[in-house]
Amino acid sequence: MKQFSLLFEQIDQTTSVNGKIAAIVQYLAVVPATDAIWAVALLMNRLPKRPVKTAELWQWCAQLTLLPDWLQTESYHIAGDTAETLHLLIPEGSGDTNTSLCQLMQVLQQLPTVTDDERRTYITAMWQQLGGTERFVFNKLITSGFRAGVSTQLVIKAIARHTGIGENAIAHKLSGKWNPDEATLATLLQNGDDTDISRPYPFCLAYPLEETPETLGTPNDWLAEYKYDGIRGQIIVRNKTLFVWSRGEELLTERIPEFHILTSLLPDGTVIDGEILPVKDGTIQPFHVMQTRIGRKNLTKKSLQEAPLAMYCYDIMEINGKDIRHLPLTERRQLLTNIIEGLPSSTPLYVSPVVTFENWQQAANARQLARGQQCEGLMLKRKNSEYRTGRRRGDWWKWKIDPLSIDAVLIYTQRGHGRRADMYTDYTFAVWSGDELVPFCKAYSGLTDKEMAEADAWIKKNTKEKFGPVRSVLPQLVFEIGFEGISPSHRHKSGIAVRFPRMLRWRKDKQAPYANSIEDLQGLLKTYGSYGEE
Repeated sequence: MKQFSLLFEQIDQTTSVNGKIAAIVQYLAVVPATDAIWAVALLMNRLPKRPVKTAELWQWCAQLTLLPDWLQTESYHIAGDTAETLHLLIPEGSGDTNTSLCQLMQVLQQLPTVTDDERRTYITAMWQQLGGTERFVFNKLITSGFRAGVSTQLVIKAIARHTGIGENAIAHKLSGKWNPDEATLATLLQNGDDTDISRPYPFCLAYPLEETPETLGTPNDWLAEYKYDGIRGQIIVRNKTLFVWSRGEELLTERIPEFHILTSLLPDGTVIDGEILPVKDGTIQPFHVMQTRIGRKNLTKKSLQEAPLAMYCYDIMEINGKDIRHLPLTERRQLLTNIIEGLPSSTPLYVSPVVTFENWQQAANARQLARGQQCEGLMLKRKNSEYRTGRRRGDWWKWKIDPLSIDAVLIYTQRGHGRRADMYTDYTFAVWSGDELVPFCKAYSGLTDKEMAEADAWIKKNTKEKFGPVRSVLPQLVFEIGFEGISPSHRHKSGIAVRFPRMLRWRKDKQAPYANSIEDLQGLLKTYGSYGEE
């Protein structure tokens, strides 16, 4: 734990990518293999299930510190994080422990199976023994809140430097499900280890296009398709067995029975990349239809009929068991088309249509039509591009449509988390319904640090009431709120839900009475029809 906590400190204290990579490389070079594999898992956000209930942690903290519940609660609202609050409230530990990371993780995984007294005894003993950063990291692990400020791609780069193995090979070997208790980094990366037939390929990701498309050069070098708004996934058929993975590496096979027929229809050794979407009678349905289906634990006949799922496929990475990611995009798409066109028409697979354009203005015109296609914009892909690992600048770009927007009034606010824990940065916004302000969304991103500080100072001077951590403020500040989609909602007082709300700008030029109304939101809903849901 001492070495892993030191690694956490080194990563946290630098903004240098090379510095973070060097710290990971140095760590992997000196720790036992059993610790190294657990460190890789944690750095890649492969966290075990939470071993202890939060309520138990607060109870045990109170027993150690003799602090009243209200003081714990107020402390949490200031710190904004359970692990950090516990770390600050509990007296400093002795630092007298030599527990390894592997030993700790093995115990934490067993905690849910022991008695309440055994669980309390272990946690409180560790609090009293661990010191400094070690106890903070321990708290992060027992609350399942551990984050180290490194991306998966950065961890892969570090492993590549440590082992001398290519990044693409490492990313593939570390995809899918693997258990740090049953493997080491060496066994996962060894050549010829293809025993896991379920293993997906790392997804190729796109960068946002923030400049004009003319900066990409000749239009003829690019292929365009609509950017669908569903669940990015991979369909794998190997050894006559089907696996359906989400981009978040969640196995969805049993939750999408429509795809089970693909086991007998797709050639063995096939891996297809695409977007899982609700498609009914050949028409893509709004995103909220997907939500009504994918969130269900028990699928009913009615849910399958109301929200049938299909995949719009736009790439293929493996054919007949052969990795073809190195082939140009145009060749891969042709192979994909040949396979899908040979399937029965009832098969829930579609080739993502190519958007034809001869110049960038035509591409821009097609982009403006995306929302009507239940899409978020265009994808632009270089025709000769390989299927690469992770997010690489240059070959794949996402050119999203401009957001819908509305001017709304700030009415409630709450402290943020992490570095914003001492500021009011989480906002609730409302629009007018007659003379009443009706809340319709929450947002916490979009302002600069300077604007956040200015708004925080204003909030502290203009609070009307307090409801626990929430403050009600004078309804005076107006912000332009942007969002990707809008849909009806029975869960919201306004009757409307918006997707991915954020603050586009602070409307210091507009007074609250002139903010938008619920009728304006309903007009957007009528025009853009049921597109997405929060």
